[in-house]
Amino acid sequence: MRRPPADADWMAVAIALSRRGRPAAAPNPNVGCLLVRDGIVVARGWTQPGGRPHAEAVAIAAAGTTARGATAYVSLEPCAHASARGGCCTDALIAAGVARVVIAAQDPDPRTDGRGIARLQDAGVEVMFNMAAADARRAMAPWWSRTTRGRPFVTLKLATSLDGRIARADGSSRWITGDRARAHGHLERARHQAILVGRGTFDADAPRLDVRLPGLEDRSPRKLLFTRGAAPDGWTAVASPDAALDVDSILVEGGAGAASAFLAADRVDRLILYRAPILIGDGKPALNDIGLADLADAHGRWRPTDSRLLGSDRIDVYERVREGS
Repeated sequence: MRRPPADADWMAVAIALSRRGRPAAAPNPNVGCLLVRDGIVVARGWTQPGGRPHAEAVAIAAAGTTARGATAYVSLEPCAHASARGGCCTDALIAAGVARVVIAAQDPDPRTDGRGIARLQDAGVEVMFNMAAADARRAMAPWWSRTTRGRPFVTLKLATSLDGRIARADGSSRWITGDRARAHGHLERARHQAILVGRGTFDADAPRLDVRLPGLEDRSPRKLLFTRGAAPDGWTAVASPDAALDVDSILVEGGAGAASAFLAADRVDRLILYRAPILIGDGKPALNDIGLADLADAHGRWRPTDSRLLGSDRIDVYERVREGS
């Protein structure tokens, strides 16, 4: 007999919903909310473009009176502060009459941190929190990085041959990977606010850096050029990995100089490695010097989070292991 969904199952759905708001929800967190009553989903919501309405408000509006007595599964602690753009979600959940709130991660914003939980409990709502904190943080990693570390979340993408080359010796690189891997790369572009390439890649390839997936063309990210010089129209010059930028997420896409600089500065939070089943031999390496002083220092820095085939190519995803993560 099939078992009924448990709290962890419903929360996984809420976290999956939260990903739909990324990156359009910025500068607010991309949150997912699921309302379940008597084992049936009565409404769902995720943070809308520009950050409002919040996920809880969307779900409550969709549920209407069926929200009363329901359990709300929320990927981030409901906000406890009102603003000029809307009321706080804790009050909305209380007013809707939900009986129980399950929260994946506590909000690090000091305006809410623990206050949303306390307000719900004071109103007689049963609360369970920190159910899937790591998964929720990963889903809203750009906002989390900006809020807790004060800088954008950086993903480095590398597309290489089996022997670690990103191009032939003459610089030709189209195409190392196949159609499915390249489509996945465009999906990653759509999930980031900005995309960065180095001057060498810009001069050699004249990249468009847009999203060419049906239905997602309007999600093309802001274009950044890693250079100490000027950037052409439509681009923003970035002189250093530590440069202050008003974005929550950056995808570093090429080439070896830019990739190595961000790794050397320890600014890469997530690494996506696409590997094609080909050998190039004498070609351009994926990385230059990254400042590694001792081989022992290379170990324990990266945690694998995904690995699968995309056609004949393999994708491996790693996240940077940091204190407290």
